[in-house]
Order: sequence, then C-alpha cells, then structure tokens
Amino acid sequence: MKKKNSSIHLFGFFFLLFITGSQDGFSQSKTASKKVSEKEIKTRLEGEILPPATADCFAGAYYRKAVSSKDYWLGIGGTVVLPTIIYDQTRTNPKKPGAYLDNASVYLGGTSDGQETDIGMTWEVIREEDGTVSKEHKAFRPFLRRTDHKSGQTSAYKNAPASKEYYWYPGETISISLELIADKKLKFTVEGAGKKYEEIFEADGYQEQFMAVYKRVNAIDQVSNEGKPVQPTSAKVIGAKWLDAYLFRKINSQITKVPMHSKRFTSMECPEKSNFKITGSDDSKEAIDIFGSK
Repeated sequence: MKKKNSSIHLFGFFFLLFITGSQDGFSQSKTASKKVSEKEIKTRLEGEILPPATADCFAGAYYRKAVSSKDYWLGIGGTVVLPTIIYDQTRTNPKKPGAYLDNASVYLGGTSDGQETDIGMTWEVIREEDGTVSKEHKAFRPFLRRTDHKSGQTSAYKNAPASKEYYWYPGETISISLELIADKKLKFTVEGAGKKYEEIFEADGYQEQFMAVYKRVNAIDQVSNEGKPVQPTSAKVIGAKWLDAYLFRKINSQITKVPMHSKRFTSMECPEKSNFKITGSDDSKEAIDIFGSK
C-alpha cells in the first residue's frame, strides 16, 4: 500500500512539473509576440541595453566612430553623402609614387564573439580605361575585412573588383548596410548613383545567438600606422553627411530597422574632439568633417 502511495505522489510531482513548464513556455511565447510600439522602436525597446557613455580610442588614425551597445543587434546601415579628401602635399608615399600617407574611408562593421569586421568604402586606385592601374587614388571602392576567429577561420581582406560599376565619387549619396542574414553570413550592400555592389561575406563569429556591437566610422586612415600615435598631417576629409542611420533588430520574428539616434551609440572622436567638426547630430543625421593635427 505504501508503494502505491509513493507512485501516486511521484506521478503528481511530475505532472506538476509538466504543467509549470507548459505555463512558462506559454508565458515566454506571449512575451515574444508582444506588440512593440513605434515609439519604442524610435526611442528605446523594452530590455534594450544602452551603450556606455565613453569608450577608449585605438591609436593609428583620425576617426569618428558611432558604436552601439552590445546587444542582440543583427546589423547596421544608413544613407551617407561621400566626402572629399584634401591631402597634405608633404606626406607622399615613398613606396607608391602618386599616392599619399593619408586616406579617406567611410565604413560599417562590428564585433561579435571576438571577431571584428570593417566593411564599407575606401578611397582607392582604379583601373583606367586603357587597363592600367592609376597611381593616384581616384574613387571610393567597397572593401571587406575580418579578423580571425577561434573557429579557425583566418583573417581576410578584399576589395570589390576594379571596375567602373563599383566606383563611387565625393558628393554622391549611397545607401550602405551590413546585415546578418544567417549564422556566419553577413550581407554587405552599397547602392547609389545608378550603381550597386552586394556580397555575402563569411564571418564565423556573427551568429544570432551572440550579442554583438555594430559601428559606423568616418576616418582619415594613415598608411602602416595601426596601433601607433597619429602622425601630424594637414590632410582633411570634408563633406560627409549621414542622412540616416539604423540598427537591425528582430522584433516579433521580423527584421526591423531601429533608428540609431544619439542615445543608441557611444560617440568616439579620436584622437581628440578638436580634430572634428560634427553638426546636426540629431535623429540619426549628422555632418562630419575631419582635420589632421598639424
């Protein structure tokens, strides 16, 4: 008789666990399908992690970085007017006649599971109509870079083909985006001025289950200077304008563009604020001019 009662009690215990688990599952499902208002999308989502007030600069270039919090973001994008670079004529590249030691770039990227990406537009050489490669940098071309990953994936760098359908010029407006479309696969898209470039870029560290940080960057890059103090230069990059910027987020099973307004990013002006003129920084819009320290 005691054995029978023990069986009944054991059955009751597991039945209670089953009911409790079912209720928990229902509760989570209900939360996941909760309607999110336009106001939350435009301001702050429930449970959204806010970015830190400040972040440390990494030496080697003059750059303005807008970097998100570490959260369940799935990419970044925006619309930007490409800038003009004015060189320091004393800083020519001795290894590449016609080129300089300063360069311009506007790009996106992020860090996920320890893997960093820089993906966007850099001021580059082109292939001329006669098939020769220009000595001077003459157009913005797409580039894609990733660091290595603990999975064994190696670092990589590549440019879009040196072909006129992938050249963009100062003053042209482009839409640019980087979106996690599947685990380990980032879709990079640049479109504007009647041209388009799109590529699926493999990056093992980028998976939906991982929290990630995303960024947009305007920079004066300096040749062979990564990790070193910036070199004095009178070069400047002017005329860049972000007309909008957004982060990708899964909301109610749909990929949604969430405005990347000033409360959703940490503003980094490196090495010093005095190297930048930033105006109209409101509602994901701003103009950015960069000046070297010379």
